[in-house]
Amino acid sequence: MSRIDAHQHFWNYDPVRHAWINDDMEIIRQDFLPQDLDPILHEYGFSGCVAVQVDQSETENHFLLEQAINNDFIKGVVGWIDFKAENIEERLAYYKQFEKLKGYRHILQGEADRAYMLNADFKRGISKLKQFGYTYDILIYTDQLGYANEFAATFPEQPFVIDHLAKPKIKDGAITEWAKAIRTIAQNQNVSCKVSGVVTEADWKNWKAEDFTPYLDVVFEAFGADRVMFGSDWPVCRVAATYGETLAIAEDYVAKLSKTEQDKFWGDNVVKFYGL
Repeated sequence: MSRIDAHQHFWNYDPVRHAWINDDMEIIRQDFLPQDLDPILHEYGFSGCVAVQVDQSETENHFLLEQAINNDFIKGVVGWIDFKAENIEERLAYYKQFEKLKGYRHILQGEADRAYMLNADFKRGISKLKQFGYTYDILIYTDQLGYANEFAATFPEQPFVIDHLAKPKIKDGAITEWAKAIRTIAQNQNVSCKVSGVVTEADWKNWKAEDFTPYLDVVFEAFGADRVMFGSDWPVCRVAATYGETLAIAEDYVAKLSKTEQDKFWGDNVVKFYGL
């Protein structure tokens, strides 16, 4: 069984392009490239990863694809595309030449319009993904889960995956509204969930492993063994935890699952979802 990290990032740090990295996150204000991640993956028994965009530009796609072409352990890339563009179909067709480009993401969490994903032009773009065999990563905050549910239900044949559990407020112990909304969106069989980014939603300095258990309980129960996958969110996780600490949270939790269920979580579901 091969272990695949379903969610991590690379960048050449740029204070303007990466302005979201604030003073509290100083530890990640530097370059993070394949040569930095490769030994870490090796150490923890991972055979590959999926690199996900952080910058909303097609330049980012080419940067990530270049890393993927030169580093065999990068099994897939989740890029960015302007879904509202008139020539969206043409752009999607263009990217089919790059075998490792598996899907796309838009930073919906940062949009002033919280229902941005329901915009008619945006949805027109999303409607083109299926014919090209692309996936879509849903990056939102909890307040957008209701909109995301409507969005996912509109495209029942389109594979979606929620990044970072939709960022519940673990630090505050807020769970009720989030849990209700997660259970609702999970009823869409085309939606999966990445168990990623949890440490950064907790108290960075004082989190404990048990802080995450109630949230993981909800996700595993709602999505089931076939629609959950592990992602480290490296290097962003470093603001709160090392790669090993992030991994240990998931390892401890899934230890109670059957071997088949664990295999799905650590690799099989990722391979299937992204077509790696």
